[in-house]
Amino acid sequence: MDRIQRRILIIVLLLTATVAAGTAGFMIVEGWSFLDALYMAAITITTVGYMEVHPLSTAGRTFNLFLLIGGVTMMFYIMATVTQIVLELELSDYFGKRRTKKVIDQLTGHYLLCGFGRVGRGAAAEMLRTGVSFVVMDKNPDRVERAMKMGCLAVLADCSRDEMLRDVGITRAKGLIAALSTDAENLFLILSAKTLNPMLNVSVRVAEEEAESKMRRAGADAVYLPYSMTGYRLAQAIVRPHVFEFLDITSTSRMGLNVGMEQVRVDEACPLAGKSLRDLQLRREIGVIVLAIRRLTGAMDFNPPADALLNSGDVLIVMGKAEDVRKLEETLAVAKS
Repeated sequence: MDRIQRRILIIVLLLTATVAAGTAGFMIVEGWSFLDALYMAAITITTVGYMEVHPLSTAGRTFNLFLLIGGVTMMFYIMATVTQIVLELELSDYFGKRRTKKVIDQLTGHYLLCGFGRVGRGAAAEMLRTGVSFVVMDKNPDRVERAMKMGCLAVLADCSRDEMLRDVGITRAKGLIAALSTDAENLFLILSAKTLNPMLNVSVRVAEEEAESKMRRAGADAVYLPYSMTGYRLAQAIVRPHVFEFLDITSTSRMGLNVGMEQVRVDEACPLAGKSLRDLQLRREIGVIVLAIRRLTGAMDFNPPADALLNSGDVLIVMGKAEDVRKLEETLAVAKS
């Protein structure tokens, strides 16, 4: 329970206890009914100035005097506490937005995740696992709060508005995931995003198969149909269970295995370009397995032979432990420097 919740609980308990004490006091001292005693306690604590329910005895007036002093003190405390809570919420929201904007302004080469529904949450979990920089955008406050609790950098924003896309650095972004609720919203988002940043790599989810061609014409680089993919994976789990389990482990890090598939680009300035896989001995020296090489032309060489040459712009699809993949990336970084 946070500090604000504790304060609200204290206010409720204090008010309840004061009213209960006043009601019990009038019932005991004056012998009134519960309703009369409760009404008298309420008008005394709130100082509304109504007349007494019944004439008070000397003992009753003495008790009422202490109740009046205690009630007024309590009401001043409650008003001060409520004012402080409101100010803290307003200031924390203001400074929180400023901090978020400052962090976003410093991002470059990051990703934008538009929509934090079921698909968006799954994408966010994977991006958190891989450690890439990304910003979640959603116009639902509850979803934004959920994204923040999940550890994401999130903003309350309408993805269809160009100025909000600029605010999250779309011109500096590397990619965008369109996971809004409808195909029409995603299509409009892609058109806006590609207009603001033509080099943006866009991945989109679609609900209807007919929308796939429209998304690609709008500029989407990858289009996914969640229901078709789910059906495919269900069939694979039955028809090829061992293959499915292997792919599931390497792609989701299940069973606590620190093994996954990653991609590493061969930079133009990298002196490793022009060498063969046999020369590099990546499996022996670093501990990663090269599954495929995506050539600059777009061709994909699966299970490349040992004499396959690496060219500038190629992307290695490798599998190995996370630390070994990082070692390969560091080796290429050292080579580039």
